[in-house]
Amino acid sequence: MGVSGRAGVAVLLVIVFLGSMWLQGNLQDFWRPCSKEYTQIQTPGGLNTSDDGSGEEVIDGLFLRECPGQDFQVSQLVSHLHSALGPGTDVLMQPYLSSWDELIKFLNALGPMVGLISQEIKDKTGLIRELAQQDMESQGGCSQGGRCLGSGAPTRGRETDEGSYHSVRSMITAELQIGLVDFHQLTSSGCRTLLRLHRALLWLRLFLQKLGESPPPGSRARSPSDLCREAYQESLSRHHTWLVRRAAELAFIAMPDRSYFFRLVCVQDQQGATLVLNKVVRAIAEVYTRTEVALEEHGMLDLP
Repeated sequence: MGVSGRAGVAVLLVIVFLGSMWLQGNLQDFWRPCSKEYTQIQTPGGLNTSDDGSGEEVIDGLFLRECPGQDFQVSQLVSHLHSALGPGTDVLMQPYLSSWDELIKFLNALGPMVGLISQEIKDKTGLIRELAQQDMESQGGCSQGGRCLGSGAPTRGRETDEGSYHSVRSMITAELQIGLVDFHQLTSSGCRTLLRLHRALLWLRLFLQKLGESPPPGSRARSPSDLCREAYQESLSRHHTWLVRRAAELAFIAMPDRSYFFRLVCVQDQQGATLVLNKVVRAIAEVYTRTEVALEEHGMLDLP
């Protein structure tokens, strides 16, 4: 089912679910509270990351511990994003896709309405993995039926999945050489698919950035629904048809309240959310910028 088909399904499902448990406050019934909180320690300035061997990611003096009782782990997201930063200005594909695996869990945690959007993203990460596997099998680098760019623990240092889809830049070079990229009509290339993921990453980056901003003194915090809609209008909206835009904006109506997001990233208040989300946004921004530069250098920001 394509984007338009999923959009139609989304519209119908949103109508069915409006006024249901997602709008009646029953969201809490599906949440298992976290038993740990993030702890801040003092370290020198700059974006410093490390792993102390206990499964805790340390970023700018902030311990990002695993949060029990949920699929989405902000510590894993940040770890994958930093692992995706390859040599120079390149982005390593395996941890990049693993970052999306975690972001899909984040979207799924927001309820079935937003989960419909995450399915489209999952299909796109799956397509790149399929292309990577085909490439590796043609080179004898993967056993038949094996997984070359599968999800899993973040890789540090040298990437284990060599081949044309080892990184963003190697994929661009390879697909241009074999003529897989078409600048005039739609093709199922990794570059075109990456561009769609790239646009979606900007949406999530803007949303998390807005969610992490503290409201001015004396002002009431805006709802995540409004912030997500605003981020969508500033990013993905212009690339979508009217039907898709309506379906997406209806889905945002069912988005949970701000306190739910606090628990999702294991903090107790806006101050904690600001601290954590700022780190997430900075990590996303570096990956996004590198991908943007690579696509722009090859004139791929407007692939059909």
